Amino acid sequence: MAADQAGLQQLWLWEDCFAESGIATAGAILAWTDRLAVGIGLLPVPLRNVALTAMELATLQRLFPGRLVPGIGHGVLDWMGQVGARADSPMTLLREYTVALRQLLHGATVTTAGRYVQLDNVALTWPPAAAPPLLVGAVKPRTVALAGELADGVILTGDTSPADLRVAVGHLRAGAAAADRDVQADVVVFIAVPAAASADFVAGRVQEFVTAGATHPILLSVGEGRPLERFVEFIAQDVRPLLA
Repeated sequence: MAADQAGLQQLWLWEDCFAESGIATAGAILAWTDRLAVGIGLLPVPLRNVALTAMELATLQRLFPGRLVPGIGHGVLDWMGQVGARADSPMTLLREYTVALRQLLHGATVTTAGRYVQLDNVALTWPPAAAPPLLVGAVKPRTVALAGELADGVILTGDTSPADLRVAVGHLRAGAAAADRDVQADVVVFIAVPAAASADFVAGRVQEFVTAGATHPILLSVGEGRPLERFVEFIAQDVRPLLA
């Protein structure tokens, strides 16, 4: 509520094993707010059947059109192993899953017999009028390139530096070019900043990442200083004017 009332554009959350469901939490936040877009960074594909993910995302998109920004990815491999879902080839799984999920969300009837994704004449009964953008979470170059090839953008972790970001944007563009895609991909980057940092410091960090290629710099409060609601107000009232 604080982020919505403060006029921020997006709020991002995670689906971390074994904490909270990304879908359930996103649905609650979307219902509690009026205009805020909610990003999920990210849904681990080994944990979720692609048809189920498509059904859930389609439902949220129909209920709250234009306010959902879902991301998918490999997930933490050790966690996937804990639940018996670790794939021998995470890249193959992510590729098959991304293709099928995009097709389902765009209203297609999908039949595929991949190594991991098998669908037989599957289509959503109620696909959204407009599919949400689908982002891929990535760290390594091959996954970043896959995001450029198949998805609408990439999600990069809080360990990404501006220099790392420039390199990643290059891989993203190379993936798009290899697939002959001319897309304006979203580049979501989590930026960890001290909770007690000054507005000038935070604005400077954001500008560094925007200059390096971020289209959506997402601020992540770390350490002690401001409580979360106060941090949200600080971003809206003190930092945002410096970026205008």
